[in-house]
Amino acid sequence: MRIALIAALVLTSGSAYADEGQWQPYQMPSIADKLQQRGIDIPAKQLADLGQYPMNAIVGLGYCTASFVSPQGLVVTNHHCAYRAIQYNSKTEHNYLADGFLAKTKDAEPSAGPNERLYITESVTDVTKQVNANLRDEPLARYQDIERNRKALIKQCESDDNYRCSVSSFHNGLEFYLSKQLIIRDVRLVYAPPASVGSFGGDVDNYEYPRHAGDFTFLRAYVGKDGKPATYAEDNVPYQPKSHLKINANGVKAGDGVFVAGYPGSTSRYRLTSELKFASQWLYPVSAQYYQQKIDTIEQMSAADKSIAIKYAGTIASMANRMKKLNGLLDGFNATDIVGIKQGRENDFLAWLQQDKQANQQVITQLETLLAQQHQLTQTNYYFENAQSSTLLSAAKRLYRLAKEKQRPDAERESGYQLRDMKMFSARLKRIDSTFDASVDKVLWLQDLNAYQAQPLKVAALDNQLNHTEGQQDLREKVAGFYALTQLSDQATRLAWMDKTAEEFENSQDPFIRLAVALYDSNMAIEKQEKTLQGQLSQARPAYMNAVISYYKSKNWPVYPDANGTLRITYGMVDGYQSKDALYKQPFTRLEGITAKHTGIAPFDAPQKVLNAIAAGDYGKHRIQSVYHDPRSWMCKLISCAAKPNEFNSVPVNFLSSVDTTGGNSGSPVLNGQGELVGLNFDSTYEAITKDWFFNPTITRAIHVDIRYVLWMMDKVDHADNLIKELDLVND
Repeated sequence: MRIALIAALVLTSGSAYADEGQWQPYQMPSIADKLQQRGIDIPAKQLADLGQYPMNAIVGLGYCTASFVSPQGLVVTNHHCAYRAIQYNSKTEHNYLADGFLAKTKDAEPSAGPNERLYITESVTDVTKQVNANLRDEPLARYQDIERNRKALIKQCESDDNYRCSVSSFHNGLEFYLSKQLIIRDVRLVYAPPASVGSFGGDVDNYEYPRHAGDFTFLRAYVGKDGKPATYAEDNVPYQPKSHLKINANGVKAGDGVFVAGYPGSTSRYRLTSELKFASQWLYPVSAQYYQQKIDTIEQMSAADKSIAIKYAGTIASMANRMKKLNGLLDGFNATDIVGIKQGRENDFLAWLQQDKQANQQVITQLETLLAQQHQLTQTNYYFENAQSSTLLSAAKRLYRLAKEKQRPDAERESGYQLRDMKMFSARLKRIDSTFDASVDKVLWLQDLNAYQAQPLKVAALDNQLNHTEGQQDLREKVAGFYALTQLSDQATRLAWMDKTAEEFENSQDPFIRLAVALYDSNMAIEKQEKTLQGQLSQARPAYMNAVISYYKSKNWPVYPDANGTLRITYGMVDGYQSKDALYKQPFTRLEGITAKHTGIAPFDAPQKVLNAIAAGDYGKHRIQSVYHDPRSWMCKLISCAAKPNEFNSVPVNFLSSVDTTGGNSGSPVLNGQGELVGLNFDSTYEAITKDWFFNPTITRAIHVDIRYVLWMMDKVDHADNLIKELDLVND
């Protein structure tokens, strides 16, 4: 009886405030009361101001989040977010992925790689009216008009080359916002623990809890001597940010309010049930199988060649994360019947819609028709698109597309091929060298070609180029010939093709370039279909969202846009959860859990220096007696504090909170009620994976690295004294 009561109370406490929402900063004043209820004392108006602390210390990586933590441009993010930087600097003679890295002086900090950037959002402006101005009715023309308007806004915004601007769609095209970001082009690696710390537990523990991962890494932003962004140069100087986060060395306790700022990638909470069914019944299972095959192949080849293991370490980690997330989504859909929940809400929405005489009753019907077309198009093109997966073919396709786009005025070129894109275009071609091995690429491409050949939907342009007789051996020999005869594996050759004309491509004898040219018309035809459909959806989705938002408001539900890679804030509290019957997961883990999990075999192979420090009880000022509040508090009454409040007696490693995060929030700073850094977001629990589609406050938990563990590693294990001196520690 007591267990059931505790479970009910925990579930109730988790949903009392319903910490749902990935809010745009400007929305914070509208939820000021909710922030205050969670104990977040920093003024909501301050959080809405991107020019003030702490928002002006938040940094985007383009795929993850980070934050400034010193006046000398020092940045902290997740280890897995900095994987490419660590991999870029790893060689067989000094494998920083395996051994870790620490620069004791600034002149020892190496470049994180030509593609690495830091993006600092300085302003976000509503440009809905400008994007929707003078749109034609014909779908393809409408799509082109929207793109033209977006490009014009971006061009005007990017009058200074030091800025990158983007126009993002919110509420599925109902609103558009222009983001202006300062670009830091010289990013350097400063301090990274070994992977046996940064990803302790590996894929086994991914999305699981309890966790004991030291998923953190420090980078540094550099600029030219004039203080302006510049490409890598030895005499560049550290960037001086407008502010940097203070670090609370005492961390947080259970029940404390926290908030997270970052760049969440994508959620689908406003999508229709039919879209969820398509994802769960076809797209996710097929994609998970696809990633698993590639992972198995790369791991098998990596076992025999350490250089392959280094080059593909980031690829493996990324694919494994995607695959486990897909499987977690599928398991979650079955465990909690997300489809049924979504359908129930949709039925209620339809009933509400019928009562609203002013609502367009055709909204759902029109949208469902278009979605059916979109799903069919995805299935039709899936295997053909995968059959073009070769790294060198992808490079050849981009290069030929560039030559074709250069025949048009810059303003009319496709995004990604304009003058503003050329630095990143070049850097992407250069980066191939650090992540490509012909023997691996050949096998992976052959697998995709075989999958394409095994299904009935064929594309004549591809079949004509392969031109092989029946039998896998012939296809294997054909593929081998592509790699033997191409010159695109050479970086200088790839870069030289950026200046070639379309005619030179069409006369080339390089097999990958010939294939790219041959497939161009087929790919463009598919792209035209997709753009036409997007033009139709650009009318149907906003109409649907207008109605949905009105419905949500009638229910007093939170109204915020789906995640789309733009800057957001989410709030919650430090809290465990009831994962299953009679199993409550505590919000904190301890150093001793590392020793308990250690087997000496990856992924549970903690470094000996970490084990020695734990065994010696060398915790120093980082030892915490309790991660709970007074035993009379509501939290301790709920769960009896499991251990007595004053017996934690260790250093916290990871902790849970109810903040609403998703991919892209990796590396996001976890801040206490005063806006001080107390942790880094790096994962979600397995039960919470379905939050991309539906937020369940009783089980949705994010997993964070505790800042006290980061400081302990810096102090007692790796002796990063030079970096500790840079940090602004409070309550130490």
